[in-house]
Amino acid sequence: MQLYNTLSAEERAIMIDDAGKQRLTLSFYAYAKIQDPKKFRDDLFVAWNKLDALGRIYVANEGINAQMSIPEENLEAFRETLEVYNFMKGIRLNEAVEHDDHSFLKLTIKVRDKIVADGLNDETFDVTDIGVHLKAKEFNEILEDPNTIVVDFRNHYESEVGHFKNAITPDVETFRESLPIINEQLQNHKEDKNLVMYCTGGIRCEKASAYFKHQGFKNVYQLEGGIINYAKQIEEEGLESKFIGKNFVFDNRLGERITEDIISQCHQCGKPCDNHTNCENDGCHLLFIQCDECKTAMENCCSTECLDIIHMPLVDQVRLRTGKQVGNKVFRKGKSDSLKFKHSGELQDTALATAAKPADIRQKVKIKKALLGKAEHYYVKAKVGQFTVENQTLQIGDKILISGPTTGEQELVLDKMIVDGAETTTANIGDKVTFEVPFRIRLSDKLYKIVN
Repeated sequence: MQLYNTLSAEERAIMIDDAGKQRLTLSFYAYAKIQDPKKFRDDLFVAWNKLDALGRIYVANEGINAQMSIPEENLEAFRETLEVYNFMKGIRLNEAVEHDDHSFLKLTIKVRDKIVADGLNDETFDVTDIGVHLKAKEFNEILEDPNTIVVDFRNHYESEVGHFKNAITPDVETFRESLPIINEQLQNHKEDKNLVMYCTGGIRCEKASAYFKHQGFKNVYQLEGGIINYAKQIEEEGLESKFIGKNFVFDNRLGERITEDIISQCHQCGKPCDNHTNCENDGCHLLFIQCDECKTAMENCCSTECLDIIHMPLVDQVRLRTGKQVGNKVFRKGKSDSLKFKHSGELQDTALATAAKPADIRQKVKIKKALLGKAEHYYVKAKVGQFTVENQTLQIGDKILISGPTTGEQELVLDKMIVDGAETTTANIGDKVTFEVPFRIRLSDKLYKIVN
């Protein structure tokens, strides 16, 4: 019985491209009493793996939290796998505002202590005793009430690029930090104010609304389905969007646009920008906002120190981070002395710029390609790249594609290459090949042969 991934993310991406089928990005959650989370996890993996479902899912004794990518043609079959469980019958699936075939490239289901870490150890707290759910129209109406206090229960790097106007946006890095902060801040308003809350898809507010009812707040409300469902409803019903900017999401897209307003800045130069990136240095991996110009100049790095590190041989990079807590294990997203324009807690309610209308990603022409190998080094002065050939032969005249998160997708026709110091017409599996590349490549870049 297969209970784990057998393909790498790169191999899965190729399979998705070759299949050419529309995929849907969606999310859902449910609080419920699950007696055996491990068995529940294994059963879900078997059922979903058969449907080519991918995503990041957490299960615990208190329920399930899932963000996923599903082939559109398998959606009904996927729903049937949920209907097996009474607590997920008729569950709402939040479809993304912007679908992306590569939003998830693996199926990861993890058993956790809780599906949303809250830092609470109160056995009298009933997570199912929640506040009143509000649809988009009702949410807009209650925001107009002068007795309403609206709170964003997301983290600072999420609210920075988009939030509801006049919302309280705690400067926190985790959900568990926000609960005591808001509780203390609103102690004098337990009975005279409407406490209205929102988050990305509703799961954090579901727990927060129960917590604040437990704390004695009388009028507790939450946005049903979060920002994702709100965006869908305002479009369907022609409502005004009280949300401004972009909704941060926890998949490869890192955000989906709700309005065309850009309310944040590039953390390096201060230009209006709301595109998140992770530092190219794997020993840092800092999440921050970076414009296209700084992305090019800094090669996807957050600092000159990280820029120097990515130019080192890979063995030296690994040595530098050995024994240290690095990468996405370090919870300091968007906070670094190197980022001069990070204004944590000082958020805009007015647009700094207007975003260009994006092309529909579903209309992109699929390029049929076969993985050849990966980048090993780039000689800046000579503008020569070195690659390891891993999967099939490479020949003069082949049309190739070099792809990576910073490099993008760059096509070339190979007219000359060197193997073992000598010019050759064919490179075989295991060869290290060098050839001219008129743009900067990175160690994370992949080399493909275009076959269509």
